[in-house]
Amino acid sequence: MSWHPQYRSSKFRHVFGKPASKENCYDSVPITRSVHDNHFCAVNPHFIAVVTECAGGGAFLVIPLHQTGKLDPHYPKVCGHRGNVLDIKWNPFDDFEIASCSEDATIKIWDIPKQLLARNLTACRKELVAHSRRVGLVEWHPTAANILFSSGYDYKVMVWNLDTKESVIMSPVKTINCHQDVILSMSFNTNGSLLATACRDRKIRVLDPRAGAVLQEASYKGHRANKVLFLGNLKKLLSTGTSRWNNRQVALWDQDDLSVPLTEEDLDGSSGVLFPFYDADTSMLYVVGKGDGNIRYYEVSADKPHLNYLTEYRSYNPQKGIGVMPKRGLDVSSCEIFRFYKLITTKSLIEPVSMIVPRRSESYQEDIYPPTAGAQPSLTAQEWLSGMNKGPVLVSLRPGSELLSTRPLPPERPLSNPMAPTSPLLFNQREKLGAEDGRRPFSLLEEKAPRWAAEHRLEEKKTWLTNGFDIFECPPPKTENELLQMFYRQQDEIRRLRELVTQREVQAKQLELEIKNLRMGSERF
Repeated sequence: MSWHPQYRSSKFRHVFGKPASKENCYDSVPITRSVHDNHFCAVNPHFIAVVTECAGGGAFLVIPLHQTGKLDPHYPKVCGHRGNVLDIKWNPFDDFEIASCSEDATIKIWDIPKQLLARNLTACRKELVAHSRRVGLVEWHPTAANILFSSGYDYKVMVWNLDTKESVIMSPVKTINCHQDVILSMSFNTNGSLLATACRDRKIRVLDPRAGAVLQEASYKGHRANKVLFLGNLKKLLSTGTSRWNNRQVALWDQDDLSVPLTEEDLDGSSGVLFPFYDADTSMLYVVGKGDGNIRYYEVSADKPHLNYLTEYRSYNPQKGIGVMPKRGLDVSSCEIFRFYKLITTKSLIEPVSMIVPRRSESYQEDIYPPTAGAQPSLTAQEWLSGMNKGPVLVSLRPGSELLSTRPLPPERPLSNPMAPTSPLLFNQREKLGAEDGRRPFSLLEEKAPRWAAEHRLEEKKTWLTNGFDIFECPPPKTENELLQMFYRQQDEIRRLRELVTQREVQAKQLELEIKNLRMGSERF
């Protein structure tokens, strides 16, 4: 009986984490010392916001994304709360608006100016006052504009409509009172019609966020959930927490049946909270542990086994919090599919870590960048409150495609800038455009240009050959994986050439033997 191993084909099998260089990190950042289990960091294509230490109240920093390096110790703060800031979230449809919640039981909405802050920002645009105890979480609705959710230590989830002229909003449009303890996590499904929560009473709930009704409730005692996450359109939930033996654990659930998890996986015996992040475009799950230095990542499938472990990014620097860049802010030219911002309190450092799919070609990779959620809402606040549901507005990440954001992007320093001369690159691009149109490239130019111009272009093209290879069609390897792949390809080519030489030698000997036989036959006659 023969054994046939089962190989799972995946284009993300060799994804690796690439930390930014020292000059592309954010140094000397006074990161908060709060023990609250939150991310403490929020990122968008313009800014990075991080909760910081502040005497006499709570504050956070808003740093332009391109302003890397050492931070000025007197850098202005956003400080209007009377208690420690516990959570911050950027508006997904406005890169200059951010929400914050605090121990002072309030939520504040801030307008961040386009230019750099010259002094501390203390005046907020709106203040939401209804919680009786400190507010631990805020979450924007994924498809409707101006809808904000908050949860506090009064065991309540409140729904706020910010589409009003009032600067101080005293009453939410809906208050959900089904929880018996502190809410630890909130997550929306793709179109925002369902809300999942993890509570300290060890129960996971799936709610109707408009009616406040509990649709599903998990009372499974073998898994104590801390964080919960909807997995895109798979109709599944993922939770992180601890098992009966206090091992850190990941559990996968069917959102329509929370009686028993579909699968459970123990990770280790550490005590830090696990933060899950799901990328619906690539079906990849990232698990980041508080106090850990590593980032585990999996591929999620609808069929068993649902969680396929890929590998992990390892680092000696433990993270206290983590921020994630939206997909529209990634560098598609380097095949970057995810980007983390690690808060390293031991070094007062924010370190970007890019998750990269190794590809030889530098052209746009359509298969790893499907249409993704853009910066335009699909519903107004009143439409969503009236009962409408719509999925997110999708955009392409291809360079040159129309941006849905109405405000221009500031100049951003990329994480890796391969310096390449422009003239040959433009030459290759024009050749490709000509080939796509079905015409001979430079046909019009060659008809009118003299012969020496064509020879000059040919010499210019030759100057960009290195050891017989075009450095633009076959760029040098950038990573260790690419270097290994190139080495193996070269070994295969050498082996093929040796076999070809051997065949030619055999053919030459046979030919010599035939010639010798012919000569001997002619001498007999």
